[in-house]
Amino acid sequence: MTETRPVKAPRQVTYDDLPLHCPTDDMSLWDSHPRVFLPIEQTGHAKCPYCGAEYVLKDWNPHHTGH
Repeated sequence: MTETRPVKAPRQVTYDDLPLHCPTDDMSLWDSHPRVFLPIEQTGHAKCPYCGAEYVLKDWNPHHTGH
């Protein structure tokens, strides 16, 4: 029998949280990886290449021109 891990819901971020990086400031330091900036503005979602954390820009607008 194989074990399955519960699927975590994507973390919601806003334009005020940009530039987005993982790990975020509120994540634990003991299990962190090198900081990587994620280009969420283009599609409204991003996935960290290190830990797989998923992010959604909840007020995403493809025509947004800065914050």
